[in-house]
Amino acid sequence: MARALPALPHLSFAMPFDYHRTVHFPDTDAAGVVFFARYLSICHEAYEESLSAAGLPLGTFFADHGVVVPVAKSQASYLRPLVCGDRLRIEVIPRALSEHSYALDYVIWKTGAVEKRAAVVCTEHVCICSKTRERLVLPANLHAWVQAG
Repeated sequence: MARALPALPHLSFAMPFDYHRTVHFPDTDAAGVVFFARYLSICHEAYEESLSAAGLPLGTFFADHGVVVPVAKSQASYLRPLVCGDRLRIEVIPRALSEHSYALDYVIWKTGAVEKRAAVVCTEHVCICSKTRERLVLPANLHAWVQAG
């Protein structure tokens, strides 16, 4: 039987959630721009920070309690190049898809004198039983986090 994810103590955070980050050298490719796959890694960092800000302990959330929430689909549009040293603001906006799935919409902004949209990314997550791989209803705490978006 699948165990529940830990309960959120109290949802007292703002959505969309903003995560700030600097582009580092390992994020870039031989051309000196952010490697396309790193956009997903950067977005996942923002996702983790959003969960943490909501009071969900990451070590518990990502542990296997019989309930897992893998990424089932991802897509990205790269609007302008990012290079080492660029300062970023990543917006995380959860959106319900069904009783057992949700999407995360991300907007990556290059900050500076004028903010410019650098990329738009979307990941879709589905809640499943880790043993049977059957879909499960989102746990109440995760549902509440998605609904806050």
